[in-house]
Amino acid sequence: MHDRVQTQILEIPSASPAGPHVMRVQQAGDPSSDRVVVCVHGLTRVSDDFLPLAARLVSLGFRVLMPDVVGRGRSDWLSAPEHYHFGQYAADVAQMARLLQLPAVSWVGTSMGGLMAMLVAGHPQREAFFAGLTIKRLVLNDAGARLAGEALDRIGRYVGESPTFGTLEEGRAIVRSRLTTFGPHAEADWNFLADVALRPNPDGTWRLHYDPAIAAPFKAALLAANGPTPDADFWPLYDAIQCPTLLLRGKESDLLPASVALEMTQRGPRASLTEFPEVGHAPTLIAEDQIRSVLDFLAAD
Repeated sequence: MHDRVQTQILEIPSASPAGPHVMRVQQAGDPSSDRVVVCVHGLTRVSDDFLPLAARLVSLGFRVLMPDVVGRGRSDWLSAPEHYHFGQYAADVAQMARLLQLPAVSWVGTSMGGLMAMLVAGHPQREAFFAGLTIKRLVLNDAGARLAGEALDRIGRYVGESPTFGTLEEGRAIVRSRLTTFGPHAEADWNFLADVALRPNPDGTWRLHYDPAIAAPFKAALLAANGPTPDADFWPLYDAIQCPTLLLRGKESDLLPASVALEMTQRGPRASLTEFPEVGHAPTLIAEDQIRSVLDFLAAD
């Protein structure tokens, strides 16, 4: 079992063009610490994914903020699905930084959370769109400057599904079947990863934690390709990043090709690269070697 960490839920009022919403954020550690780490999850995951990492960060004196990106976990659902996109997500985190008056932060982003960081750190008008949020150290967890189209197509086939599970055990089995690319885990860790992604219904059944409509813009982009899904290119954002960057990659990742990871060490912020054997997309930051790689990088600050 991993160390437990006590958290409190912060409510961050924000807005999309369709109206107001609230992003809820788990906070761990000393709120007065100026060593702040923002941890942002992947497309269909939740803030709880980072609890094992947060426990270790708190023990080193960090304040850890873990948002549930809007449409997921404890956060509100948007009334207009077309606003489920990276720009909105990053704007919500910038709103958090302004309201909490955060200093420059370290950012750990898994997949989608890493792409959000690229947008914040590399946008040519970042001061206009993301004022108040400055990233001083960046961990990109299986988030590449180019994403493989075949992997995006794979993700598009399941994101947005809204099945109902008769029991928690049934839900665990289905969620676990979708997480095989995460690599080997102990049984307790599999249950943890499944349980944080499930929510009870009033009738005793279970469902996934997210608004199925988060898939709408994603699927629309895939349909617009009108053929094989093309690779997604984030090189212009990545090349503009100026802070120290660590790139984590599952050696079996189908989303972040090895050739792209290598190129990311040679251009832009020239990221340091750490790869994990027997892991695909994406490392869960639960295994000791994965946690240690993050701690060593952030502790260098």
